[in-house]
Amino acid sequence: MNTDVHYNPYRTKREPVFARRGVVATAQPLAAQAGLDMLKKGGNAVDAAIAAAACLTVLEPTSNSLGGDAFAIVSREGKLHGLNASGPAPHSISIDELNKRGHKEMPKHGVEPITVPGAPSAWAALSKKFGRLPFEQLFEPAIYYAEHGYAVSPVVAAHWQEACKEFKKALTEPVFEEWFRVFAPEGCAPLAGEIWRSPDHAKTLRAIAQTGGEDYYRGETAAAVAAHIQSSGGFLAEEDLARYQPEWVDPVSIRYRDYEVWELPPNGQGMIALMALNMLNGLSFSAKEELDSYHKPIEAMKLAFADGEKYITDRSRMTASEAGLLAAEYAEQRRALIGPEASEPAPGEPPYCGTVYLAAADEDGMMVSFIQSSYTDFGSGVVVPGTGICLQNRGHNFSLNPAHQNALEGGKKTYHTIIPGFLTKNGVPVGPFGVMGGFMQPQGHVQVLMNMIDFQLNPQAALDAPRWQWIKKKELLLEPAFSEERAQQLNRLGHNVSFSYNATPFGRGQIIIRNAQTGVYCAGTETRADGAIASW
Repeated sequence: MNTDVHYNPYRTKREPVFARRGVVATAQPLAAQAGLDMLKKGGNAVDAAIAAAACLTVLEPTSNSLGGDAFAIVSREGKLHGLNASGPAPHSISIDELNKRGHKEMPKHGVEPITVPGAPSAWAALSKKFGRLPFEQLFEPAIYYAEHGYAVSPVVAAHWQEACKEFKKALTEPVFEEWFRVFAPEGCAPLAGEIWRSPDHAKTLRAIAQTGGEDYYRGETAAAVAAHIQSSGGFLAEEDLARYQPEWVDPVSIRYRDYEVWELPPNGQGMIALMALNMLNGLSFSAKEELDSYHKPIEAMKLAFADGEKYITDRSRMTASEAGLLAAEYAEQRRALIGPEASEPAPGEPPYCGTVYLAAADEDGMMVSFIQSSYTDFGSGVVVPGTGICLQNRGHNFSLNPAHQNALEGGKKTYHTIIPGFLTKNGVPVGPFGVMGGFMQPQGHVQVLMNMIDFQLNPQAALDAPRWQWIKKKELLLEPAFSEERAQQLNRLGHNVSFSYNATPFGRGQIIIRNAQTGVYCAGTETRADGAIASW
């Protein structure tokens, strides 16, 4: 894997960053610095990740919140530990009840798509298992920014403006009034460089910090959340919060070239990235800019998404096994369907066998791949008065078709988009990677991994390279940096190509890789966002 700073044919704003004692890479500079501060105070990579994650709920409220979910992969002493902190649907919700309300599909906003938030539980669980610093200390930067305010960064401000414009048109019911009070206090979203603060958010962060997260799930905050949702006609109850616990899981992997690629098992969509890479394993790519280096990965992603849509849901309710979906013989069957022209694939029959992303690393070799999200910008749009909590709309992914694998059920976890990734080589940790952005995420994982492994790009170059996104059927979205010639070639293969001058659809990522011999880290961050790397 190349770490040469001079080998970046896609160089835009940055070179990769090298460091030995610690690295924190996020999409927001102040959050990265908060994580680094914890390392300098004697904390480890987990402490840094928690501090950065808590800050991001304040600094990037468009993408994540105190009412969202989280997932993590932690590498310590050569072993990988996975954490699934996604919450289920409230136990009282049902398809029948949604149908009675006139819904033919899950709403995007409001009280109905709200699921149990898992992110605060992730912070507490990670700290308890791996943390070195006192839990309360990790929240000091986030509380400060929420209480005293901070200057909003440019990309976040742009997303905030777009969301506010949409919400003014769409969110007119009383349940959304608190969102406008908190996030558009002057009747509009803050511009880049303007100061925004949320004292209620600071109060909730302080309660989480002082109680190890207990207040959020079984205290005054939990009672306030449940009371507001219940009085607004929603389903989330105190019992849903009180019974929730995050789940430690074993990451799953496939071997790609000389590396092992690790993702978390369902209900996340990491399996889609693994299935696509498994198909690509039987193919070779001589150069990044050859046509097959785009066409065949696009076709593999389509096949993997077809299977993911059919089979991925709450792990306890899946009708296909993870081992079957990742089996070599099944990958071979699916690979055979990759033809010379664009296709519209259907799901296969596997054999039965038993949205902010950050990465952190410390001088002892501990590395963390961490992602948290409220799903779409500002999630459900429902903010609990007096708490600053904007609740996620993760339930929007449920189907109201009872026959669908991901059909809505009370207490069930939905198909989840946010996925942290990790790379090892012959069992030795290489580092965390991730690309946030809804259904772009597994596509981003495949592209940055191919950039690093197949085409020997350094982490920053791998992130900077132009990306594609498969949308549906034969629809393909390209970044403007793609050549017109390449777009025409893909069109001739049957792909319906269009360009997007908005960077949002193509995700935002972070990568850290570690040289096992020297212990030196090489990190890249997203140029499509306000990305920053804080290093020591």
